[in-house]
Amino acid sequence: MMMMDQMLDLPPPLSNEVPMMHHMINGDAPQQVILVQVNPGETFTIRTEDGALQCIQGPAEVPMMSPNGSIPPIHVPPGYVSQVTDRNGSGQCQLYCETKCESVIVLTLQVSNVQSRSALVSWTSVSVSGSSGRVPSCSYELQLKDKGRDGKYKVVYSGEELQYTLTDLRPATDYHVRVSTVCNSMKGPSSDARAFTTHSAPPDTPLPPRLSHRTKSSLTLQWKVYVYDVLAMLFVIPDCIVLSSFHFQGKKNSIFREYYVGHQRHCKVMGLCPAVGYTFRVAALNDIGTSGFSTEVVFNTTGSLPQTSLPPRLAQAGPSWVTLEWTRPNSCSNEEVVTYTLEMQDETKGLDFQAVYSGLELNRKVETLKRNTQYKFRVSEWRSAPSSLLVCKTTPDRPGPPVNPAVNAVTYHSFCVTWEPPQDDGGSGDLTYVLEISEGNLEGISEGPERKHLCEDLKPATSYSLRLSCVNVVNLLIPSTVGNVKHKEMTLQWDGPLCGEESENVEFSLEMCAMEEGSEPTEVYCGSKTECTVGNLLPGTTYRFQVRAANSAGYGPYSESVEISTAAGPPGQCSPPAINVRSHTCADVTWEVMSSGIDISEYRLDWGRDLDSLELVYSGMETCFQISNLEASADYCCRLQAVNQAGAGPYSDLVMYRTPAAAPDVVSGFCCVDHPLNPTDNEPFSHSTCLALTWDEPHCNGAEITSYCISIGDRIFTTRNETCHIIRDLLPDSEYSLQIRAENEMGPGPFSQILTVRTRPLPPSPPRLECAAVGPQSLKLRWGFSSRSQLTDDTTYTLQMENRNQRFVVVYRGSSHTFKLQRLSESSQYRFRIQAVSEAGEGPFSETYTFSTTKSLPQTLKAPRVVQLEGNACEVTWESIPPMRGDRISYVLQVLGGRDSDYKQVYKGDETSFQLSGLQWNTDYRVRVFACRRCVDTLQELCGSFSPSAHFNLRRSDATLAVEADITRVPMGKTLTDEQFAGLIVFGVASLSVLMAFLLQLLI
Repeated sequence: MMMMDQMLDLPPPLSNEVPMMHHMINGDAPQQVILVQVNPGETFTIRTEDGALQCIQGPAEVPMMSPNGSIPPIHVPPGYVSQVTDRNGSGQCQLYCETKCESVIVLTLQVSNVQSRSALVSWTSVSVSGSSGRVPSCSYELQLKDKGRDGKYKVVYSGEELQYTLTDLRPATDYHVRVSTVCNSMKGPSSDARAFTTHSAPPDTPLPPRLSHRTKSSLTLQWKVYVYDVLAMLFVIPDCIVLSSFHFQGKKNSIFREYYVGHQRHCKVMGLCPAVGYTFRVAALNDIGTSGFSTEVVFNTTGSLPQTSLPPRLAQAGPSWVTLEWTRPNSCSNEEVVTYTLEMQDETKGLDFQAVYSGLELNRKVETLKRNTQYKFRVSEWRSAPSSLLVCKTTPDRPGPPVNPAVNAVTYHSFCVTWEPPQDDGGSGDLTYVLEISEGNLEGISEGPERKHLCEDLKPATSYSLRLSCVNVVNLLIPSTVGNVKHKEMTLQWDGPLCGEESENVEFSLEMCAMEEGSEPTEVYCGSKTECTVGNLLPGTTYRFQVRAANSAGYGPYSESVEISTAAGPPGQCSPPAINVRSHTCADVTWEVMSSGIDISEYRLDWGRDLDSLELVYSGMETCFQISNLEASADYCCRLQAVNQAGAGPYSDLVMYRTPAAAPDVVSGFCCVDHPLNPTDNEPFSHSTCLALTWDEPHCNGAEITSYCISIGDRIFTTRNETCHIIRDLLPDSEYSLQIRAENEMGPGPFSQILTVRTRPLPPSPPRLECAAVGPQSLKLRWGFSSRSQLTDDTTYTLQMENRNQRFVVVYRGSSHTFKLQRLSESSQYRFRIQAVSEAGEGPFSETYTFSTTKSLPQTLKAPRVVQLEGNACEVTWESIPPMRGDRISYVLQVLGGRDSDYKQVYKGDETSFQLSGLQWNTDYRVRVFACRRCVDTLQELCGSFSPSAHFNLRRSDATLAVEADITRVPMGKTLTDEQFAGLIVFGVASLSVLMAFLLQLLI
C-alpha cells in the first residue's frame, strides 16, 4: 500500500549517506540500490556528494545507493507519491516520503482582452507557509502551448507579476496556457490549463510578385499569398488579390493604378511598350480586411530601348509649301537602310497625325498647303518613338495692288491721297502701304497701315506723280517652336528675309506679349541669331510672339504674331475642404473644383489624427468622399491636393475636425470570476449564492461613463463606475443569463453578449476526525463521511495541524481517508481540524480535535559483558541509558543456566553491574538484560526489549583469572522479521509434509 506522508521540522534533505550512483558499488560492504520513481510534472530534489542541491524533473527513475543497507528519509514535494524498488534481492519495499509544507498554490487563471495577435493572462494565488509561519518569496512561470505545433509548453514569462500580455500570436489559433510557482528554486505544480482562441485578422502582407514570362508587349506575373491555418494544418489562399502597377518613369508623383482583382495567383499584363520598366505591388483581401501592399518590384519588357528621333527643322517655306529636313540617327550604321516616316497634323482637319512621306530621304517638300496656316510635323524611323513636334507656318502670298486711289483737298502747298485695300491681301490681313511721290525721281514719303496720307510742303502749281503699293510679312517667317514646349520655357526659331544681299548684316528683334488684358509687349531677344530660348514663363499660359528684322536702313515691319502656350504645370493650391457631420463615426468631406479643373487628373485627400499621422484615403476625380469608422469625440484633420500630368500641386490649408460625443461602446470581457476583486469583510462571499462579475471598461466615446446596468432575468442592477460587481442572494446550483451595458450623459450603450453562468451547489460539511493508531512519534488519523450528506469521489480533504505559534498549517491535502504523521514528539498533544472541498467550493472547518502520542520504550541494550571472578563467581556489566524526559531508568538481569528452560530474574535496580555467585563449574550459562522506564506522572513502568544474550562457561582454575566470556551476539540486522518468521514456519511445515508423504509411499 502506498502512503503519502508529511512531516514537520525536517532535517536537511537527503543526508550524504545516500549518494547518487555515480561510482562503482563496493562489494566489500553491505549495500542496497533503490529506484525512486518521480511522477510526471513533479520535481525530485537531492543533495549530491559535494553538498549541492540537484533537481530532477519527472517522469524519471532515480537510482540511489545506500552503503549500510538502510533507506534514509527522502524529501519530495507535497502530496507526492513515491514507490521505491529494492534491487538487493530482498524484493520491493515502500518509501514514506517526507517534505516541508511551504508552497504557493495558484487558484485561478484567466484570459481576457483576446485580440488577433495578443491576449492578457492574469492569475491569483494564495500563499501557504510552512512550520516557520513565514510566507515564502515566490515567482511565477507562465507556459504557452500552441495546439497546431508540437504540443509542448514553452515558458513565455517568469517573474513576480500576476498578469502578462501575450504578444506575437497568430490570428485564429488555439492556445493553452498554464502557470506554476517557483519558491526557493523549487518548482511547484502547474495550474489547470486554460484554452483560448485568437480573433481573425486581415491577411498578412504578401510576398512581392515574381516574373514568370515576358515579351516585348506583355509581362506574366505570379505571386504566393499563403496564410497559415492552425486549425486545418494547411496553407490556404486569401479571398481576393489586388495587383496594382504604374509605368516606371522615375517621376516622384507616379501613381499606382489597380490592374487586377480576383482569386488567381497569376496575371498577364498586356499592351506594354518594349524595353520599358514597370513597377508592381500586390495586396491580399479577406472578409476581415485588406493587408498591406507588398514591397515594390520592377520588371522590364524585352527589346532594345527605343530612341526618340531628332525633330525635323524647317528649311524653307512658301505660301503653299514647306521644305523640312532631318538627320540620320547616330545609332545607325552607314550600311543600314533606314526608312523615315514624316507625319503632319492639320488642326483644321482634326488632331490626328497623318503620314505625308515614307522613304529613305532626309528631306521632304510638303505641298498643297494653305497659305499663312500653322502645321505640326514629327518624324520617326521604324524602330524609334516619334520625335518632338515642329510647329511652323506657311508664308502669306504677295498681296494685290491697292485699288481706287484718289487725290482730294488740294491746296497750293498740299493735297490728301486716299485708297482702298487690295482685293487679295495674300492671306495676311496685316498690310503695310508704301506711297511714293516723284517730281522727277520717285521718293518714298509714307509707309504704314493707314489708307490715307496728307502730302505737305509741296511747290505751288507743280505736277507730281504718285505710286502706291502694299506689302505683307512675306519677307520674314513667323517664329516657330523647337522641341517640346515646357511649362516654364520654350525655344523659338525663325528664318531671315528671303531677299537682300548676302553680305548684309541683319539683326532680329523678338517681342513677347501676354494674352492678358492690359499687358505690354516686351522685347525678349535682340541679336543676329535666328533662334532663342525664352524662360521665366508661367505654366499653362498663352503668349503672343512676333519678330522683325533690321538692316542698315532700319527695322522692317513685325511678322505676323503667333500664339504659343506653355505646358501645364502642377496645379495651384486647393481651397480647404469642407466637413459635414453624419454621425460620431462618419463624416462627408467635400471640396470645390479648381478653375483649371479640365487639366486636373485627380484629387488626393489626406486624413489623420494629426499632421504626423496623415495618410492618403482617397484619390480620384470626385469632389466628395465619405469617411467612416471614426472614433467619437476625437480630433481629426485633413488636407487636399490636386494633381495633373505635370505633377502635384501644394496642399491646401489644414482643416481640423472633432467628432461629437456618443453613448459608450459595447462592454467586452464580461465574465464571472472565482474570487471577487473587491471583497468586503461585512458580507461574506459564497459561490453557491453569489456571482463575482468583472468586465473591461468600454470606450466612453467622449463622455465619462456614469454607471453600468446588469440585466439578470427580469431584474436590473445598477452599479457605480466600477468594472466589477457581486450579485448576492441567488439560488444554489441554478443557471442565470446576464447582460451588461454602460451609460453616460449621452445615453445607454448597447447590451453585451449574453453570459450564461451557474451557481455552485452548497459546499460539503467536514467529516469526523478520529485517531486510528498512536505511537510515541506518530499518529495515524482517519475520517469518514459527513453526518449531513454523503461526500462524492471528487471530494478532497485539507487536514491542518496547529503549530508552535498556535497557527494552523496544512499537513495533508488529497482524496485519501487516512493520513499518518511521523517524527512527532512523545507524550505530546496535537490539535487538528479538517475541511472538505468539492466542486461546490470549500466547506467549513471542523471542530478542533486533540490527540496525544504515547511515551517511548527504553532502547534495547547491547549484550552484557561477563568477567569471571575468584571462586565460582562472576561479574556482569552492561551499558547505561540516560533518564528519558525526567523518568528514571532501572535494569533487570536474567540468567539461564544448566538444564533450565526459562530465564530467572536475578537482579533489578539502577546499577549497571551485578555479581553472580554460587555458580556451578563447567556449566553453560546465558545472561540477558533489559531496561525499564519509571514514569513519574503515571507511576507506570515501561520495559524495553531484551538485549542479545551473552554465553559463558565457568571453568575451574588454580589462579584467579579475569576471563572474557565467549559472547555470541546476534546482529539486529539479522533478526527475523514477522514476515520472515512466518515464511520459515510455512517452509518447515511444507518440508515436513513432503517428508511424511515420501515415507508413506515407501511403506505402502
